[in-house]
Amino acid sequence: MKGTVIVFARAPRLGTVKRRLACDIGDRAALRFHLATLLRLLRGLAADPRLRTVLAMTPDQARFRLPLRVARIGQGAGDLGVRMHRAFHRFPHARVALIGCDIPDAGPPDARAAFRALGSAQAAFGPAADGGYWLVAMSPRRPARPFARVRWSTECALADTLANFAGRRVALLRTLHDVDTAADWRRLRDAL
Repeated sequence: MKGTVIVFARAPRLGTVKRRLACDIGDRAALRFHLATLLRLLRGLAADPRLRTVLAMTPDQARFRLPLRVARIGQGAGDLGVRMHRAFHRFPHARVALIGCDIPDAGPPDARAAFRALGSAQAAFGPAADGGYWLVAMSPRRPARPFARVRWSTECALADTLANFAGRRVALLRTLHDVDTAADWRRLRDAL
């Protein structure tokens, strides 16, 4: 059975994506980065026959063309935890991985690793170097409130979420860097 990978993203619109990064590199450069990273991730996931790829957009009614066909759903209202919970709830009997679109090094091997980890764990997380996480995968046996009381966009996000999984087997994947600031962007550019 295919694992479902939900890519969480903002609609690629000038001035609305990667706002912290845009403060340093400008709205157009931030939009180009966002769109390039999103498309690279979607292309890789959609090309993998072992994965079912779904794009979860915000705002829900955003319309824009993609050079590939992928199922789309809206994220709905609420904070990040509410929207993530809603996305998982749409697939209650499936193994689901939710992945952010601002991690340039993430790709299909990471999604497959998350689903392999679900063979012995009830959840898998891809830690981010800043204390958050770039991927969360769960089996159908999920906590009732997996994202409750999480301090989003802080170095405590992963630790807060893990507290909601107390007593459950959890796997940690490789640690990656997201790109939120000009320093992150320069580090990525220099690595390339």
